[in-house]
Amino acid sequence: MRKTRILIVDDHDVVRSGLKALLRTSEEYAVVGEAADGEEALRLVDELTPDIVLTDISMPRLDGIGATRLITQRHPQVKVIVLTVYEDEEYVYQILRAGASGYLLKNASKVQIFEAIEAVMSGERFFSPGISRLIVDGFLKRAAVQETAEPPTPTGTGLTKRELEVLRFIALGLTNREIAEKLFLSFRTVNTHRANIMQKLDIHDTAGLVRHAIATGVVDMKNEEKKEK
Repeated sequence: MRKTRILIVDDHDVVRSGLKALLRTSEEYAVVGEAADGEEALRLVDELTPDIVLTDISMPRLDGIGATRLITQRHPQVKVIVLTVYEDEEYVYQILRAGASGYLLKNASKVQIFEAIEAVMSGERFFSPGISRLIVDGFLKRAAVQETAEPPTPTGTGLTKRELEVLRFIALGLTNREIAEKLFLSFRTVNTHRANIMQKLDIHDTAGLVRHAIATGVVDMKNEEKKEK
């Protein structure tokens, strides 16, 4: 079995050591190198061509955003996942524009980190639940000035009832594993539904699915907020 080859980039030794120990608990992953800044990361990516780069944003010499941009330009096949303490909408959009495939907070669980790696290796994007909510909130702010008199409707999406349920939970920021628990489905089945949704809608990233779900009325964030209260 070919292992997923991972490069860890962080300017803190303890973070790199912790991630390396975590990843080594799975036989599916191989840590092929470590870097303490963006410039060293670029050199190692050129040398090692890993499958995944796990990187922080704030680093000396070259930060994670600049490093991500150069890595994805030089090596489009290499997937970058940001692992950071910054829960900030502007950072999210900057790193996505730079070409990252995932955005995780450093309080992410082992399960979320492994899910992120699996997702981006499958060609998807992955966000921590809190980051997904930031994306939704940002979209709602921009959409507020474009509201029409007629409410949106989910009809005509071409999705099955189950796919609409999965799409709704995606828009609410749930991970595939959390959706599986909510709908009493297997993790693999939810992955299949997600892939079918993306194919039917011709949308291939989580942010796009969130925007579609809100725009078509699959999810009404105002009502969801009321439910939470």
